[in-house]
Amino acid sequence: MAQFSLEGKVALVTGASYGIGFAIACGYAKAGATVIFNDINQDLVDKGIAAYKAENIRAHGYVCDVTNEDQVNAMVAQIEKEVGTIDILVNNAGIIKRIPMHEMKAAEFRQVIDIDLNGPFIVSKAVLPSMMKKNSGKIINICSMMSELGRETVSAYAAAKGGLKMLTRNIASEYGGYNIQCNGIGPGYIATPQTAPLREKQADGSAHPFDQFIIAKTPAARWGTPEDLVGPAVFLASEASGFVNGHILYVDGGILAYIGKQP
Repeated sequence: MAQFSLEGKVALVTGASYGIGFAIACGYAKAGATVIFNDINQDLVDKGIAAYKAENIRAHGYVCDVTNEDQVNAMVAQIEKEVGTIDILVNNAGIIKRIPMHEMKAAEFRQVIDIDLNGPFIVSKAVLPSMMKKNSGKIINICSMMSELGRETVSAYAAAKGGLKMLTRNIASEYGGYNIQCNGIGPGYIATPQTAPLREKQADGSAHPFDQFIIAKTPAARWGTPEDLVGPAVFLASEASGFVNGHILYVDGGILAYIGKQP
């Protein structure tokens, strides 16, 4: 359907050398968009370019630290000069540190907040002027179920993602009049390199206890895949979502709707 086409659009997906960001960017390319991504160093950018090439996608890669405002502004200016103005921004770059709160150093907490919350603020701020000028734009923040729930060892991540949920709503509130839609995607537990330690087999060959826990808590009875996020991401980047603003779309296999099985 034409409503879901991204033909002629320029999409920047941060931190999209692999994982969720890579899957979303590939989906955008297949929907017709020109894909741009960044990562923290040249090695990751080179690996990303090679991965896109293997999918027959010509992606534009830039080295940029999303927490460095000068680097971000320079990257956005370079993209506008070399590729075109950014129509779609996906704030995907992020980290997680699984450390009990009473053992976490303040510097570690700040690092998570800096990448997962300040980064989306900085990159969104950089692309907004051009979106305002052309009276059109899509910003999609990769939030999390931790925007809604707490859990052991992820205090910094939950704080950052809860803040990102509210930043999403505020961007929608502040810039909706410019025909800019800002929404979030809240992935459930997705099988990526970042979550691989939680799915490792135990020495006796049994499933990791956390793996068993997630399967039991998910009505879909499985982990999600990066590809599960592609359809929602295309929808939120397309004209089909032109009157959807400030919404967090949870793609979690039903976890947030489910109280769990009776013991």
